[in-house]
Amino acid sequence: MLKELQELASFVLGFLPWILFLVLPSNGWDALQRSVVICLVASVAIGWKALRKGFVLQWVTTAFFLFSAVSLYGFKWIWLAENMGVIANGLLTGIIWFTILIGKPFTVELAREEVPQELWHDEKFMSACRFIAIFWGMLLLVPAVASIFRVFYPQALPDRFYLYLSLCCIMAGTAFTSFYKRMKRKQRETMSKSHSLE
Repeated sequence: MLKELQELASFVLGFLPWILFLVLPSNGWDALQRSVVICLVASVAIGWKALRKGFVLQWVTTAFFLFSAVSLYGFKWIWLAENMGVIANGLLTGIIWFTILIGKPFTVELAREEVPQELWHDEKFMSACRFIAIFWGMLLLVPAVASIFRVFYPQALPDRFYLYLSLCCIMAGTAFTSFYKRMKRKQRETMSKSHSLE
């Protein structure tokens, strides 16, 4: 159980800069600038190991917050500030689907930290990682589409709705990932026991 919690915490850490960006105040120019810098620092500090290993999700996350910090502080780019919700949601969803489409789901990089090296290229392992990544990709389409809706109908729903929607999607994805990994682990253990009895 402790190992599962550690694995889950490690997985959630990959999304921590995005979660911080959701919950930190970002209404207003100064608040948005501060939030972007905090998320950039968190991305580098928490994801340093993943950055050194070349994890795609971590590199894109860090690049996004660096680009945003330079654009907002250096160039005072108003358009970026006004459309930050759509851009952030779109980029996160887009990078997840990009890793799936090129055959290197972002979940593979994280899962390889937890399984023996002999399983890294196993088809069942790759299939499970792909399935989890697709689930996340589908799930994060919801806040991405909601943020586009918000641009066209800004007064239709309260700001809190979009925050809670995004947080619920992240919690649902985390819960599903934990459940699916536990199920697959039990299947592997059952299969190895049955082979040892033969």
